[in-house]
This record gives sequence, C-alpha cells and structure tokens, in this order.
Amino acid sequence: MEDILIIAINPGSTSTKIAVYQAEKPILNKNIIHSTAELKPFKKITDQFQFRKNIIYKELRKAGIDLSKVKVIVGRGGFVKPIESGLYIINDMMTNELRNNLFGEHASNLGALIAQDMTKELPNAKAYISDPVVVDEMEDIARISGHPLFQRKSIFHALNQKATARNHAKIVGKKYEDLNMIVAHMGGGISVGAHRKGKVIDVNQAIGGEGGFSPERSGSLPSIELARVCFSGKYTEEEIKKMLIGKGGLVAYLGTNSALEVKEMIKNGNKKAKLIYEAMAYQVAKMIGEMYTVLECNVDYILITGGIAYDQWFVGQIKKRIYKLAPVVVYPGENEMEALAMNGLRIARGETKAKVY
Repeated sequence: MEDILIIAINPGSTSTKIAVYQAEKPILNKNIIHSTAELKPFKKITDQFQFRKNIIYKELRKAGIDLSKVKVIVGRGGFVKPIESGLYIINDMMTNELRNNLFGEHASNLGALIAQDMTKELPNAKAYISDPVVVDEMEDIARISGHPLFQRKSIFHALNQKATARNHAKIVGKKYEDLNMIVAHMGGGISVGAHRKGKVIDVNQAIGGEGGFSPERSGSLPSIELARVCFSGKYTEEEIKKMLIGKGGLVAYLGTNSALEVKEMIKNGNKKAKLIYEAMAYQVAKMIGEMYTVLECNVDYILITGGIAYDQWFVGQIKKRIYKLAPVVVYPGENEMEALAMNGLRIARGETKAKVY
C-alpha cells in the first residue's frame, strides 16, 4: 500500500468530522458532536478556530497518527466566491475571505482555515479545499429566474454529487467527462443536478429555497403567498428565514427532520405523515424530470444518493415515476469524508492538478 496519509476535515454547525486515509484505506473516521454549551462562548463561527483545531489534534494523537507522513490535508470548502469544481490550493486570498465571511458565514469556512494552519506544523503536507457548496458550472441560460432582481445561483451538495458521479463512471468503465447524468442528493437538504460531460450545467439552489421541499427546507413556495406572509406583520425577517431553511419541509408539516421518525409515524397509521413523505419523493421525481429536459433527454444514468437514499420505500416512490428515463442507480449515504480524502489522493498521485484560487 502507498505510504500516503491524507487528513480530511469537515466542520459542521454542531460537529467536526475528521478522517485519515492511507491511500484508499480509512484508518480513522471520527464525528465529534459539539453541545450548545460548548459553542455558546463563541460569538462568531471563526472564533471557534482554535477550539476545533485543538480537538482535531487531540483525536489524531489519540489514534496514534504519524503526522510526519501526512502528505495532503483537505478541508471542506466553505463559502468562497463561485468557482469551478476541483481541488484548490488554499492561499492567503481564500483564507482572508473566509476569515472575514466575505461570501457568507458557515462552519465549513473553518475547514480551509484549519487545514492551512496545520501545514505550518506539518511541513510535508499541502492544504486544499475540494468541491465546496458554491461550485458553479451553470450555463448562462440557467441563471435566468424570471425577474432581473433575482438571479439563480449554484449552491448545492457539490462534494457528494461530484464524488458519486465520478465513482459511478469508474464502476461502469467510463470517464465522468464522457457521460450525461442526473444526480439527486437527499439529506437535510435536497439538490438535483444535471451533469453534462463533467460539468453541472443546472441545479436547484438547495440552500436558498429552490426546488422540492426537504426534511428541513421549504423549497420553492408560491411567491405571491410568500410575499403576503412576509408583509403580514406576524413574522420577523429571521422567523421567515427559519421558516424557509431549518424549520420548513418535514419539520413544518410533521415536527421532525428525521426520516426514520416519519417512517415510524407511517408505520403507526399516521395518514398525514404518509402523504407528506410521499409528496417529498414526488417532488424529487419532478426535479429529476426537469433536469432530464435540461440534458435534452440524453441521459446515461440517474444516480440517487444521500442519507435518505437508504430508505428503499422512499427511493421506490421516486423510481416508479422516472424509471423509463434512464437506468437508475442508488448510492446511499453522504460519503463526504471519503470524497474529500479520495480527491486528495488524486492530487497526491498526480492524477489531477490543483487549481489556483
């Protein structure tokens, strides 16, 4: 086995995920949950930098990782400016923008900051980010919304969508760049992308309230009705935002963001839960149909991934509406840590070149 150690870092709002791979072999995979009390002292997410970094080093030492052998550190890309897919060398311009939340504040911003800082103590390692949520390969026609004040943006689960598409291409003995695929990621948010010859030419803005609803997000809503609610005087701007992202979707209808809990409700005879859950699958199928037309009905594969893809009943509800469009293949799970590490391995092996931010 190649003597290449890769560290992957994925900070979330209430967790820090760490993985270490020796080439393709995982030797550490840790998900550390942070309580509200632990994070309360920090006013801004960037203030958590040292706290999170210390935790990462603690876990690496506990696992006995030989840090001198680390060649690559890949951080989860945060809210940088819109960029093409790929691995990017973390430079001062990027870290300055992330540190000052120039394009948005999110825990994933810490991924690049910590990765770059670690290279100061690990001289044999280089630091990168890979496929952040702002990957933007959309065509100009896809950016048109219907009003010049609003432009459609590419913000989606780029890391898992790209990794799933590349992995499937490898399995079928093809190049990702030679295939047309639709990839549906189904987790706390749901994004469906049209992948044409290696680029995501259209995708719903999964974080910005577009597309079907998900466990925590309302998705596209009737705009006139939304405007009325906004100006009704009943809700603050912050409450409206929470209504759209965080307390929308399954949370709004059923009081939970857990698909497992919804399945239990259905099992106990809750007809409303069944209708809502089935409607979520219905909307995913509609989104896949939209992307089928984007790719001019020339689709090699439809891939379904994310945590909810473990639910065979839910996937079945989607499949029955799309199975005639193209072969449907299911890859359950979010696989983010493996995706980060394998992208790092591609760099270490010279199979791809890092881009400059």
